[in-house]
Amino acid sequence: MPLRPAQVNIKALDPAATGRFWAAALGWTASTGTPGATTYVGPPGPFVWPDPVTVGIDFVAVPEPRTATKNRVHLDLATTSAAHHAELVAHLRSLGATPADVGQGEVPWTVLADPEGNEFCVLEPREVYRDTGPVAAIVVDCRDPRAMARFWDGALDWTLHRVTEDQAVFRSARGVGPYLEFIRTPDVKTVPDRVHLDLLPYPGDDAAAEAARLRALGATDLDLGQGEVPWTCLADPEGHELCVLAPS
Repeated sequence: MPLRPAQVNIKALDPAATGRFWAAALGWTASTGTPGATTYVGPPGPFVWPDPVTVGIDFVAVPEPRTATKNRVHLDLATTSAAHHAELVAHLRSLGATPADVGQGEVPWTVLADPEGNEFCVLEPREVYRDTGPVAAIVVDCRDPRAMARFWDGALDWTLHRVTEDQAVFRSARGVGPYLEFIRTPDVKTVPDRVHLDLLPYPGDDAAAEAARLRALGATDLDLGQGEVPWTCLADPEGHELCVLAPS
């Protein structure tokens, strides 16, 4: 059975502090995993993983600071009105977000960076994102959206909603939670990804078999110095990093 996105994985010098920022930004809750090593941010209420609707965020400690290179994966946040947009931007600024210039020029959305420099966008109100929750989309820069559509359509159990020369758009087959969008950009990978997707097999499925299936679709093995771990590190055909986790 195809995989499901379980979480967005973000490397951080201080996962607890960065997790607290994002929990406050989204109105979610930060939960400590391994003390000092991981912080998971997900919807409020009893801890549920993987969340049945949203895609949570897992902040993982690394010793290397972020480079000045723009992340190839970022989050778009949803707003419901012009007033909500202004209020959210002001709230995020008060939490420690700063304006970011990624060459966007004059656009109706606002580009910010979190306290560790990870870019994200606060979108103007868009009808398509009215029911996503606070995260409208997980956005991935790519050179060839059609190629990404072919690989990720085979990899995931999500539905491919649209594919053009400029973008490929996925969403959960149940029509809930954020979108996953591959957007054409001229950028190519020059540094290791700071942000990537963690994919999870369904209970009863075999993680090794799922990793083998992704390799057959065009994924390649990735050595990040992870050593012996219960997950498999791969890269998609354009080099975007991803992990196949062990079923829970």
